[in-house]
Amino acid sequence: MKKQQQINTVYIGYDEREDTAYEVLKFSIERTASKPIQVLPLKKNILERMGIYNRKSEMINGQPYDTIDGRPFSTDFSFSRFLVPALNMYQGKALYMDCDMYIRSDISELFEICDMDYYPLWCVHHKYEPEKSVKMDGKEQHPYPRKNWSSLMMFNCGHSENVKLTPKEVNTQSGRWLHNFSWLPDKEADIGRIPEEWNWLDGHSDPELKAKNVHFTTGGPWFETWKPRVSHRADGDYAVEWCNEAKWLQINGYLDQNKDYMIR
Repeated sequence: MKKQQQINTVYIGYDEREDTAYEVLKFSIERTASKPIQVLPLKKNILERMGIYNRKSEMINGQPYDTIDGRPFSTDFSFSRFLVPALNMYQGKALYMDCDMYIRSDISELFEICDMDYYPLWCVHHKYEPEKSVKMDGKEQHPYPRKNWSSLMMFNCGHSENVKLTPKEVNTQSGRWLHNFSWLPDKEADIGRIPEEWNWLDGHSDPELKAKNVHFTTGGPWFETWKPRVSHRADGDYAVEWCNEAKWLQINGYLDQNKDYMIR
């Protein structure tokens, strides 16, 4: 009997304010993948109906605040990303990505890079401090240890350390506890390294480094007021690529027909 080919799974953080970003990222993943792939959005309302996510928040002056630690957060997937091992039934490997990204290479390569069973998870070990305190959508941006490490994570879902990451922990632990990987005994040694080109940060990563995955950390071309940084020519080049993907989806009826996807 022919062995069934494994299907790689990618979970994307979803926020209705950035639906366009999600659709373009999903398309870029599926277009470049050389092996079977399934892409799933982490939609807050669906996770709540499933009974797996019940974390509470409150709005203060237009900014959502987490009721557990009283700190502001920016997106609907700020905490739900850590449900990936549970959603994947604590089996196999699964990739989590923020929606403000754009894939330029075969995502199957990343699954091959993260092939060792030793590590509970892999990510890019960024040393990053945001230059601005406010994001493009007006939400506050706060520095914290290992900033952007959790924006792209390959989970070894069945690893004994990740089995500790239960829905209860995700719903009750502080944001800092989650984003600082505090369920792991050794936050450095227990996290495998992914090459930086797989989480290339606009305005921060070396422009000469050819990005395989672009991360628009200052917003992105889907925001009308967004502009690429003059000092990083590659930001603009990658944004043009993103716009071309968006225009293709628009022409084929997948995106708003009345929006103009252009860099201003």
